[in-house]
Amino acid sequence: MSWTWRLEDPSGATVDPATVGVDVPPADNQGDAESWLGENWRELHERGVAAVTLFDGHEKVYGPMGLAAN
Repeated sequence: MSWTWRLEDPSGATVDPATVGVDVPPADNQGDAESWLGENWRELHERGVAAVTLFDGHEKVYGPMGLAAN
């Protein structure tokens, strides 16, 4: 399966990565997907992404997880 992040706006609606100018690459495993998010969450947040949800194929693993720094 492919691990992917769904991007969400403050209302919870799905955000198309292209509309905020980012590429969300699929990952081969959960660790790689989480590493990518760890490297990119600030940029996503700056571009208006409020939360993300992780999927393994079509199965939701967890989320939504907010990106706001406290």
